[in-house]
Amino acid sequence: MSLQNAPDNHVFYRNQNWHYPKIVSGSGVYLTDESGKQYLDGCSGSAVANLGHGNREIADVAKKQIETIAYTHLSRWTCDPIEKCAQQISDFAPEGLNHVYFVSGGSEATETAIKMVREYFIEKNPQSSKWKVISKKHSFHGNTLGALSMTGIVERRTIYDPLLINFPKIDQFYHYRNTWNTQSLYETSIKAAEALEAEILFQGPENIAAFISEPVIGSAAPGVHPHPIYFKMVREICNTYDILMIIDEVMTGFGRTGKMFAIEHYDVSPDIMCVAKGMSSGYSPIGAVIASDRVFNQIMIEGSGQFKHGHTYGGNPLSCAIASKVMSIIKRDDILDNVEKRSHQLMNKLHTLHRFNCIGDIRGKGLLIGIEFVLNKTSKEPFDKKLDVKNLITTFCLQEGLVVYPGGGSNLGKNGDHILIAPPLIISEEEVNELFIKLEKAVQLTENYLRKDFLWTS
Repeated sequence: MSLQNAPDNHVFYRNQNWHYPKIVSGSGVYLTDESGKQYLDGCSGSAVANLGHGNREIADVAKKQIETIAYTHLSRWTCDPIEKCAQQISDFAPEGLNHVYFVSGGSEATETAIKMVREYFIEKNPQSSKWKVISKKHSFHGNTLGALSMTGIVERRTIYDPLLINFPKIDQFYHYRNTWNTQSLYETSIKAAEALEAEILFQGPENIAAFISEPVIGSAAPGVHPHPIYFKMVREICNTYDILMIIDEVMTGFGRTGKMFAIEHYDVSPDIMCVAKGMSSGYSPIGAVIASDRVFNQIMIEGSGQFKHGHTYGGNPLSCAIASKVMSIIKRDDILDNVEKRSHQLMNKLHTLHRFNCIGDIRGKGLLIGIEFVLNKTSKEPFDKKLDVKNLITTFCLQEGLVVYPGGGSNLGKNGDHILIAPPLIISEEEVNELFIKLEKAVQLTENYLRKDFLWTS
């Protein structure tokens, strides 16, 4: 095997064929590489750096906490940062979600959630046969084996299929590519909810422990979201069949969609909620599972009083202190109001991109926005996978000084190209204008490049 593309260091990178610019500093919504080139971080890394880069207040909190106590193990100790962070999360969370189990990141959160679900049903009935988790196609819930078992992106799973649990998957509320040929998002959302009930009955309600869903899809089909009827129906279905409802807010939580948590757009409360990413704005790894009173009481009050699970860095005092400061800034600086304003501004501009042949769909909520690229706007036919359009647009964006988050598999999990636009929530009106100008130029360059292959004649 040729190693001609190998970087001159010892890092095991994800992609041997990608050139990795070296970032040396960050400030606000900008990153700067070693050559001095500045990039507008249009995806917050991966919807993580919600408060931007180089925040001095957060750095000061981190320094103070490191000098006080940086690590304790949550199985034996507690401390003020842990308790304060949990209290703030509980205050912000939907009604009834009052118990915070700390982990290190999103995959740990979703995997912890399904173990918590199993524990709940065993504590309730030691002979319980409930263990299966229904998830969805066009979903991503993490890369650990349990989380990947729930993930619906085919290309992420294929190699590892022999290691995974074959959890059932149902169709997503993905109106642009819905399988029911419905004419409205409302109809699509109803069909998607009905698909859940049908799968429960097919698998047997006695075997189904939980249903997991993102409230707004992240990397799998960025920006896709349902009509509010969807989660109202899902909540009723879960109640009917004694199934726990898990909401994956790893990407959407802490203000990304204009609400503290995206499920607030739908006026329902889940039984369990998974969070991470923007929880610390990327300044330290952290995640959490937020359990309802119902789940907590069954395990800890009415049951054994023990959850047989844990991670080394769960409840790390440094990470908790940072997350606590992040939440305080979000509240103090009215970040959610800025998300609402900048979202309207950006979406209005983005919809003008429909004039390009390669743009199929633009959708989103708040500052979690997806753009899907197609060969044919009418038939929604995707580009040949060999063209690698997602990385083509990413490369042109980088050339223009803009960072976006590429993804694929939107068409039956086999092909399809999209990008995620998710800038820091502190982005200003002027910076939104700059983001759009850079993106528009990159889309034009992409279309010009593709036109050379005679993909379009007009």
